[in-house]
Amino acid sequence: MKYLSLYIVLLIISISCKEKVDEDNAIARVYDQYLYEKDIKAKIPESLSKEDSILFRNNLINTWATQQLLLQKAKINIEDNNEDINELVKKYKRDLLIDKYTQAVILQDLDTLITDSDIDEYYNKNSNIYKLNEDLVQLKYIHFNQDIIDKKEVVDLFKSDSESDLEELANRELEFNSYNFNDSIWVSYLSVEKKLPILKGDDRLKKNEFIQKEDSLGVYLVAVKNVLYINDIAPKSYVTPTIKNMILHKRKLGMINKIEQTLVNDAINKKQFEQY
Repeated sequence: MKYLSLYIVLLIISISCKEKVDEDNAIARVYDQYLYEKDIKAKIPESLSKEDSILFRNNLINTWATQQLLLQKAKINIEDNNEDINELVKKYKRDLLIDKYTQAVILQDLDTLITDSDIDEYYNKNSNIYKLNEDLVQLKYIHFNQDIIDKKEVVDLFKSDSESDLEELANRELEFNSYNFNDSIWVSYLSVEKKLPILKGDDRLKKNEFIQKEDSLGVYLVAVKNVLYINDIAPKSYVTPTIKNMILHKRKLGMINKIEQTLVNDAINKKQFEQY
């Protein structure tokens, strides 16, 4: 009994000392809540400079303090036994556990392979919902300085449909300020305007249009292969990433429904679920 009492006293002293050490090592306090360096260390990016790191650290501390102060005020003004809050906490925990379980099952069993035929089928069934909200273009362009030696030859090569002529231009890419020779990809017209400001203010681009313009910065050659306008149906290649996401989303929903139905049927068969 004597040794047990001594052990309890030593344990209390040990805990008290630990709390004292923790308080001494704390970097912030709000009421009886303490924040420690280890709590925020992992949140500070290593790539920051010393000055930015200090600013980031102080911001983390202030954010933590603000949350603690708001929590204290909330505890004073809102009863802990508030049924709405308790119900929300229960619902959040329930939904979080269910979501974690279903995501684990989905991650393990979801078929993520999406074939070209899957994309074709989805696009053909739903193409009417993919109306453009901006103009799209397929084009190639070159921007080069006024003092280029063989300007006419460059223009002729650019206007040619020959693959060898295009390869010759590509081999001379270091002579150009900017360029794009791939006219098979659909791009936003607004993004083209940012790269080629000489197009701003012009009428809408037209299919198979050739444009040659010059300004103080040089010569611009633009060959428009195709154009789609606002409210036209988006090309399949342009919406393929969206279609892939939608197909995966539908598969996930299908898996969740299957999981739920399987659980219900299994519970009924095992007499774990009865409806009265």
